[in-house]
Amino acid sequence: MRHILHGNLLIKTYWMATAANVVIGPGSLLGVFLYRCSGKRQGNGEKVVVSNLSPLQEERLRKLQLRLQVPFDGSRLDHQEALKGLWKAAFPDIELRGLKSEQWKDMGWQGSDPSTDFRGGGFVSLENLLFFAQKFPKSFHRLLFKQEGKRATWEYPFAVAGINVSFMLIQMLDLCSEKPRSSSGINFLKMLAEDEMAFDLLYCVAFEMIDAQWLAMHASYMEFNEVLKAAQAQLERELSLEDINQIQDLPAYNLLYQ
Repeated sequence: MRHILHGNLLIKTYWMATAANVVIGPGSLLGVFLYRCSGKRQGNGEKVVVSNLSPLQEERLRKLQLRLQVPFDGSRLDHQEALKGLWKAAFPDIELRGLKSEQWKDMGWQGSDPSTDFRGGGFVSLENLLFFAQKFPKSFHRLLFKQEGKRATWEYPFAVAGINVSFMLIQMLDLCSEKPRSSSGINFLKMLAEDEMAFDLLYCVAFEMIDAQWLAMHASYMEFNEVLKAAQAQLERELSLEDINQIQDLPAYNLLYQ
């Protein structure tokens, strides 16, 4: 029988490797995710000089950065509806008994209240998961139910991993800066000019890449951080390729349709 690692350990291993002076414990996981972005760049990309952005790039970057600042608020009806929408997309034939339910663990949350995890990831991490479920339902369910490849005895928890994907992209693309200064971030801005939903699309690609790396490395939960690093390095390489003008041009985009 396959086992799913408790989200606490997964987030802990990633945060220990990516953020300094972050205290992690029950109820406070990912607590400084969106509100105290690290000044250190993640990944191999060097800082580069920021070129002038077009008015469209400026507008879409600001809109995206505003999204990143929205905390998850369980008292807001729209946030509650988004959470219910995620459950319905994941388990369309199973009725959710409540926003606080042991059922949430089946999706890979730490406990019976996923809002605890979203407080660290912010509303954007819920938006990312919901976009993935609605835009690429087959891919979403394949990863959720671990349907492909030889799986580990101790699998990564899907939902908590999803929050880590959001965090990885924000750091890699340098979105906490006024203007991205990393090569990956600048290349991403070109794609953002082509599609306002480029960040959400890149999230789906990145999640697929992480699962592919997980299988290729025959990883178990103690190697999850190494899997993230490997997937991030691959994604940075793809973003730096010539003739990449939109997310759909990335070689790994095809993973969403395998």
